[in-house]
Amino acid sequence: MSCVRKVSSTTQRSPEKGTLRISEPDGRIDHLMVSFNFTHSDPSAFILMGIPGLEDAYMWISIPFSTLYIIGLLGNFMVLFVVGKEQTLHKPMYLLLCMLALTDIGISTSVVPKALCIFWFNLKGITVSGCLTQTFFLHAVSVMHSAVLVTMAFDRYVAICSPLRYATILTNERIAKLGLVALVRAVLFALPLPLLLSRQPFCANRIIPHNYCEHMAVVKMLCGDITVNRTYGLVMAFVVIGLDLMLVALSYGLIIRAILRISSKKAHPKALNTCTTHICVMLTSCILFLFSTLTQRFGQGIAPHIHIIFADLFFLIPPMLNPIIYGVKTKELREKVGKYTCKR
Repeated sequence: MSCVRKVSSTTQRSPEKGTLRISEPDGRIDHLMVSFNFTHSDPSAFILMGIPGLEDAYMWISIPFSTLYIIGLLGNFMVLFVVGKEQTLHKPMYLLLCMLALTDIGISTSVVPKALCIFWFNLKGITVSGCLTQTFFLHAVSVMHSAVLVTMAFDRYVAICSPLRYATILTNERIAKLGLVALVRAVLFALPLPLLLSRQPFCANRIIPHNYCEHMAVVKMLCGDITVNRTYGLVMAFVVIGLDLMLVALSYGLIIRAILRISSKKAHPKALNTCTTHICVMLTSCILFLFSTLTQRFGQGIAPHIHIIFADLFFLIPPMLNPIIYGVKTKELREKVGKYTCKR
């Protein structure tokens, strides 16, 4: 978008080229009243408003945004580097941890850089193709992230319930195949989202009150029947994520049953301790995701800026905490990280 300078009188343009409203003679622009009269064939841009109502605090908001993002990147890249360098860590559990780190990097990077451009430089424009691409990657990486958490729950189940067969059940090759299946599933479920959006015309008002192209926020820009779009988005959230949560719950149900069958009560805390790391990661991810998804569809009474902030936290908090949680709780990984960070 081009920069608009102060003028001494109200400026108007023809409807074909768009309408620019100047709120007062001194040229101050009411940014909430800026509207564009696009035709259906005009692919120029959407306008991402950021966090409506908190425009004056953008610079302050950008500080925790950038800080959490940088910490998350450093932590996850450190995990990838250490596991890649150390042959002793080339095990199924650490390969799963690398997959989790990759999805965490993808989730945060698909949202935070554009949000910071809005906060720092007021760069609110995004092309239609760019918006749909962001929608696809957001949901594909989120589905992939969920599948990795399910596989990690299965890893814990095998480690506790069948420890003698662990090395034969979960090999590196099998973990790689499970990762490939998770990737294919994520693409197949996320691809219909932008395809369904691109089939219908967008309305003239393309202002999205968000700082990224969330699926339901883009759906509200459609002028046609949005029943299929809303239904598919809801089915994807509850079927895919709901199924994954059921599989995780099943794994932990079997784990608890196996632990209760252990005769030695001293072994109970040790067995449960192997699951605490994964449980912490699950809680941080699922609580924020479910809150964001449900409030987007059913939380009409919640202030928009509160919903947007919580939605952003899903892309910031888990990617920042996950490498810290695993680094603290996993002794072998902690020692290897210390080897590279503390050596002179």
